[in-house]
Amino acid sequence: MKFTISREKFLQPLQLVSGAVERRHTLPILSNVLIKVSEGTLSLTGTDLEVELIASTQLDGDFAEGEITVPAKKLVDICKGISEGTAINFSLDGNKALIRAGRGRYSLSTLSANEYPNLEDWEGEVEFEVSCSDMKRLIESTHFSMAQQDVRYYLNGMSLETEENIVRTVATDGHRLALCRLPYNDASLPARQVIIPRKGVLEISRLIGEDEALLKIQIGANHLRLYSNEFIFTSKLVDGRFPDYRRVLPRDGDKIIIANKAVLKEAFSRAAILSNEKFRGVRLNLSSGELKITANNPEQEEAEEIVDIQYEGDDLEIGFNVAYLIDVLNALAREEVKITLSDSNSSALIEDAQDDAAVYVIMPMRL
Repeated sequence: MKFTISREKFLQPLQLVSGAVERRHTLPILSNVLIKVSEGTLSLTGTDLEVELIASTQLDGDFAEGEITVPAKKLVDICKGISEGTAINFSLDGNKALIRAGRGRYSLSTLSANEYPNLEDWEGEVEFEVSCSDMKRLIESTHFSMAQQDVRYYLNGMSLETEENIVRTVATDGHRLALCRLPYNDASLPARQVIIPRKGVLEISRLIGEDEALLKIQIGANHLRLYSNEFIFTSKLVDGRFPDYRRVLPRDGDKIIIANKAVLKEAFSRAAILSNEKFRGVRLNLSSGELKITANNPEQEEAEEIVDIQYEGDDLEIGFNVAYLIDVLNALAREEVKITLSDSNSSALIEDAQDDAAVYVIMPMRL
């Protein structure tokens, strides 16, 4: 096996797949990248058994077909250190991989490609196409509400749902919930709900841009796969049942606040400085045309912010985790935010004032 390729043409797919490689793993081969040359195409594969990422590029120069695995991080670091525009010659010498670039020569250990774990072949049960920008919005609007290392393992991921003419993502950690809907008019989709694990969600977000290039998405019994022009990404799915989030969506809120998102976010950020570092609680006092935000901490320090809002209704006092509020305001796209409340013990429903594609639910805190 051998091939010659420019540094840039090799480094781009190599960096792409190395994100899926697990550096601290009990199986040594999982810290390697699989390099395969076949029919003039160089393909690179990285996996940690939970996600698998394949990127490929065409070879122009001489090549000999074959496959081998080499340490991913060392190979990336070597290629990064090579000067731009340099040609890289890759070949095998016994059980070593030889890399020649300019006047440099590097020898890397290898492991047999036969030992490399490939995710088994499977049939897609649901298949549809969305643009990268739409998929990015579905993920960016919800992923921050995923749980981290929760014993309820099904919360450590994001629910992806298809239903007739809607694609929906939902994430919750039990204290807050984020939901984003995308209309899908190309065809009627079968009803399906799967949970993508946390690493899979973050990897997809890293891989896709905000352009209009199409992504083909396949959902199988145990896997999700994304096809783009640059990569093929596969993730195992979480084997569990996502909670029925529809039951926690507030329905009877009668106190509606309209406010400027940027002004509200700045006020919350300043108040958060003097909130309790552990619980991050802030108190909201709502009155006609005005919202007072207060925070204090065990050092007896206090912050108070007053924000002008559109609100006509009864006075209300309610507490929230300020970090959750700021996360939601960061995710909203429009300038004006709409907050719906009912009483001091009920969750808040937050959304863009002119767009209900993404909605957020935050449970109150007792302060």
